[in-house]
Order: sequence, then structure tokens, then C-alpha cells
Amino acid sequence: MAKVHPTLAFVFPGQGSQSVGMLKEASEKFPLITEIFKQAKQALGKDLWELTQYGPEESLNDTVNTQPALLTAGVALWQVWQSKGGMMPKMLAGHSLGEYTALVCAQALSLEDAVQLVALRGQLMQEAVPQGLGAMAAVIGLENNDILLDVCKEAAQGEVVSPANYNAIGQTVIAGYTPAVERACALAKTRGAKRVVMLPVSVPSHCDLMKPAALGLAKRLADIKISSPKIPVIHNVDVEISSHPDDIRERLVQQLFMPVRWVETVQRLKSDGIQQVIECGPGKVLTGLIKRIEPELKSIAIELPAELEAALIQLG
Repeated sequence: MAKVHPTLAFVFPGQGSQSVGMLKEASEKFPLITEIFKQAKQALGKDLWELTQYGPEESLNDTVNTQPALLTAGVALWQVWQSKGGMMPKMLAGHSLGEYTALVCAQALSLEDAVQLVALRGQLMQEAVPQGLGAMAAVIGLENNDILLDVCKEAAQGEVVSPANYNAIGQTVIAGYTPAVERACALAKTRGAKRVVMLPVSVPSHCDLMKPAALGLAKRLADIKISSPKIPVIHNVDVEISSHPDDIRERLVQQLFMPVRWVETVQRLKSDGIQQVIECGPGKVLTGLIKRIEPELKSIAIELPAELEAALIQLG
């Protein structure tokens, strides 16, 4: 294994980072990317590369396809980094689905098992809440989390609504039943939120409505081989690091119905001595969030060949 860089971490994006044509330029420069997608196709029986390159966009945005496509993309870029002699990071983390990508890169999960697992995860999430009954919304400019928790409690009126993603300071996503989310949005504005934005998602992730999906996921996870990660992976649910397979299984199950604590994850990276973060996957969503949470951390994305090669020179 390559030498470990003592101040480097890799992070892997979640749903919302996908786009038709993602990794096209990188695949032209690094054929290893399409090789990894072929491995995913054999495991899943579905041509994710064809879908990511040509769409249609609605199919790529279907969570059953989005999750394995993003996971494979992150793993593919990671494999390119390794094949070019890039240094190993001290730590890994992923946002929601990205936690699975991190576990594959840490050699805790195989790519084959992981793509099947996250496709099932997407299916179980869709089945848990019929289309249109659930919603998610970004609440922007409300920096006090306690106020947002109170807003959700007040707006619930017997229905589910709660914080789902603590994405940045003053940027939190809430999830739950559509009417409850709408009530919480209206109430948040009266309590100081600058903006609220309903998100174009079909599944209200990371809230109690996902508990039926978590039961199904737990059954499947019991049969999946999980090894102790070769690189520490920070979990979304408790911002801790696990080495025991059963602990990892438990946290992946909890992750479906508990909030993603991304702010604390980035703060933990910094407190553990990380100075440079590489976003490994399509887009630059996490790079933007990191800059807002801990501006002193240097964060870069490596989706484009020029970005990847520049990072290799800097950290190779």
C-alpha cells in the first residue's frame, strides 16, 4: 500500500452530485474508469456507464440508479488516484450514500456487494414512502440548530418532520411528510430563516419515515461480508470511527433514519489534523460545504483530469 499522507482526507459525495455526462473527460484520459463501471455492470446487471453518459436524466435521478452510479464513480476515481501513485489519505468520510463509497475504498466492502446493496437501499427507500407523500427542504440562514428542532416539533402536529442533513452552518435540510415539511418551512421563516427551498427529491431521507427501509436493509446487511476498514471511515450518524463489522452494519442501518452530521464530520477532520481534503466523485458539492464549515481546510475536487493531475503533483 502507498505511503499515508498524515494531513490528507478523501470525502465522497451523496445524491444530488450526479449529472448526465459525468466523468466523461476523466474516462477519456483514464480508461480504468470504464473498467470499474464494467465490474459494476456485471454485479448489478445494469449498464450504469451508458446511463451516466447518455441518460435519460429522469432515469439517472431515480434513486435506485443514482446510488450505485455515484458509488461506482467515486470508486473509479479512487482507483485512478491509486494507479497513478497518489498518497493514501489518513481518513475517509462520505455524505450519506458516500459513506458506502468510503467503505469500498477502505476495503471494508467489495464493489460488487456495495453496488447491489445501495441499489437495494434505493429501492427500499422508495417503497417506504409512496411518491408525493414525503418531502425534503433546505432551510438556509438559521444558524441555531435548537431553533430548527423547535420549529420541527411545533410543525409536526402528529406527523414526521425533522432535520435530515446538517450540511453547513446555517444550511440544514429537513425531511418528513410533505404537509409537515411545508408547515416547518413557513414557521422557519418566521423564526429567522433567510430562505427555504423545497428540494426535487422523491424520498424523504434520514428521518423516521425510513425505519421500514432500515429493517429491510438490516436483513440484507446481515448477509454481506464486511471487513475492518484499512483506512478509518467517519460515520454519518455519530461522527465516530468503527473497526468491527457489526458496528459498521449497525451504523449503516441507523444512517437511513438519522441525520447526516456533516458539519461535525468536517470539524472532526480538522481536529484530527487534516489540512487537505479531496472530494472524490462527480461535482463539487462537498468542496463548497467544507469551505463554509472550515475555511482553513484546503478542499479540492478531482472529477476533471486536470484537477486530478494537479492534485497528484501536489500530493503525489
